[in-house]
Amino acid sequence: MNHLDLSRRLAAVGEFVPAKARLADIGSDHAYLPVALMLKGKIEFAVAGEVVKGPFESAQKQVRKDGLEGRIIVRLANGLAAIEPSDEITAITIAGMGGALIRDILEAGKTRLTQKERLILQPNIGERTLRVWLEENQYQIIEEVILEENKKIYEIIVAEKATSPVTYSPEDLMFGPLLRKTKNAIFKAKWQRELAQREAIVQQMIQANKGAEISERQQTFEAEIKQIQEVLK
Repeated sequence: MNHLDLSRRLAAVGEFVPAKARLADIGSDHAYLPVALMLKGKIEFAVAGEVVKGPFESAQKQVRKDGLEGRIIVRLANGLAAIEPSDEITAITIAGMGGALIRDILEAGKTRLTQKERLILQPNIGERTLRVWLEENQYQIIEEVILEENKKIYEIIVAEKATSPVTYSPEDLMFGPLLRKTKNAIFKAKWQRELAQREAIVQQMIQANKGAEISERQQTFEAEIKQIQEVLK
């Protein structure tokens, strides 16, 4: 992928980075996102954080290639440990990981957050887990996008610190408070697939139980099936 020609997924993440932001891109890999945004003149400064040496060196190489060493700092660090107070970060992007890992990165790095940053998060799976963390830590979800690229469906969650406690319903946490209102074609396709998977699992459980007491796991899947059926109406 050319760094000036971001994937649809990364380009969508970049759209939510505010103009003139000071960005921290965590798990930056080749630093494609901060480099592209800097070359477009959208951001003023960036930190590209990477915990693995190979991708860290790739990011350094890309930044040098584009002559951006003074404006994009590449740091070898675990999660939000890549951020220093002097960076004055106003936006954080974490993309291409599982929701549980993104949650763990945010939880472990809470002391690095000023609570004034915009969080732009793109979990590959486990969106509900991430929304639970945002609710528990008083972050308001202000934007959500669902998109498809190369036959994979991705969600982007944009959140900012709220001035008062945030409460989401079980349906909000599972489907997304904004996505479940719009219910576009990609959203419906995702949840129709999820519904079919859960129904198949329940049928397997019923056959395996052969009249035995319904397990807690089966009850959970059956409850989720009802939730999905309701949201797809």
